[in-house]
Amino acid sequence: MLVTTDNLAKSYGDFQALADCSLAVPAGEVFGLLGPNGAGKTTLLRLLLGFIQPTAGTATIAGFDSRSESLAVRRNTAYLPGEARLFRRMRGHQVLDFFTGLRADYCRQRARSVADRLMLDCRRQVARMSTGMRQKLALAMVLAIDCPLLILDEPTANLDPTARAEVLDLVREARRAGRTVMFSSHVLSEIEETCDRVVILRAGRLVHDQSIAHLRRRHRITARLAGPLGELPAGLTDSVRITPLPDGRVELEVAESLTDLLGWLAGLPLGELRIEPVGLATIYDHYHREGSGSGLRPPAPASPLQPV
Repeated sequence: MLVTTDNLAKSYGDFQALADCSLAVPAGEVFGLLGPNGAGKTTLLRLLLGFIQPTAGTATIAGFDSRSESLAVRRNTAYLPGEARLFRRMRGHQVLDFFTGLRADYCRQRARSVADRLMLDCRRQVARMSTGMRQKLALAMVLAIDCPLLILDEPTANLDPTARAEVLDLVREARRAGRTVMFSSHVLSEIEETCDRVVILRAGRLVHDQSIAHLRRRHRITARLAGPLGELPAGLTDSVRITPLPDGRVELEVAESLTDLLGWLAGLPLGELRIEPVGLATIYDHYHREGSGSGLRPPAPASPLQPV
């Protein structure tokens, strides 16, 4: 595993910013962090990089301990903070040039290429750039570093839709090149489209670990029958969950392929049938918007160390 944490925790007096966080991220995976402001995402990233010291637990990157070997950790990592501070008096191209002398694994040509793809005018002084332009400049610097791990804290914040799509393409390209990417986001669709796996944090705790490939196989079927439902075939009992609804309909949540279940349903006296995917928004709402009136049955929580 390229990134590991074991019961990682950080407290500030009586306030617990992160508690009992255990996760493992293999090399070559795009790993997403979801949660509202204050959930612990940035605290986790700063602990991984050794910028702050944990109250308890351990973290490693590329085999190096984040507490005692933080310099080696950062040599293997490129980090985009949530609020990148840049040299305001420099022009964009001067900022990119400056970083050429800071890291041997920084590629100036790659930085220019990323800036061009994001349609950033590097001739402009940083102080005269918009918030979105400064975000693009920071992305060009970070994505030009050739290292095993990219850590991106809200990488698409303040960007227009075109630039957001380009950044997600750059993340996918990094994965195809064998790099590992960890990024936090408030935009569920970005995580669902780009990540291999996502964890959800709530009030400093890791509450759900989800494989996106498995999520795409999950569907919810709502049916109204003119007769009895009958017994599920033996081969479906482990992958289908049935819930009677107050209005007489039944809801079936399917964890695997729909093919066998639809074959069984075709033989029943159906009066109404509705099929919808169980998206990431459903799971997120369960943990952060309970009582929102979505009418969707929440998933069972998963162990942080055993992705579903």
